[in-house]
Amino acid sequence: MSEAPGPDAAPDPDDPAPVPAPPPGPEPSAVRASQQVRSVIGKLRRRLRAAAGTGDFTLTQASTVGRLLDSADAGLTTSDLAAAEGMRHQSMATTIAALAAEGLVERRRDPEDGRRLLIALTAEGRRRGEEGRRARGEWLAAELQRKCTEEERQTVIAAMAVLERLVHD
Repeated sequence: MSEAPGPDAAPDPDDPAPVPAPPPGPEPSAVRASQQVRSVIGKLRRRLRAAAGTGDFTLTQASTVGRLLDSADAGLTTSDLAAAEGMRHQSMATTIAALAAEGLVERRRDPEDGRRLLIALTAEGRRRGEEGRRARGEWLAAELQRKCTEEERQTVIAAMAVLERLVHD
């Protein structure tokens, strides 16, 4: 009977070196959940956009108006908006230029640092942003009421808490 080599034994040159296992990929349930979440979010975004009557806004423009609504009247810099949207400064500058051409945003000097330009909603931008937000909220609440039981709505609320963890680092 031969003994197994001890821990200090030299490797056998005739034995091939062990091949490391490839790193594990996502589990099938994670892949399936990912596909379903992306599919539903895409469809939901289109329905919300239609409900709000903001078909003339791109998704980035609508999101930018929403961020500016949430910033009160202080305004945000182009860099702030670009970082919040996860996009390049130049791309956000293009978005802001399109909104400014529509009369929805204005650029103004930061009162604390005159070198900085702040982007803020005009009265029309605020009106359209609030109107769109209200319409989206009303449509979604009505659909949840019409198509879901109370138990299903509670499940949606719980699922949102799980999804919220994905977007926070």
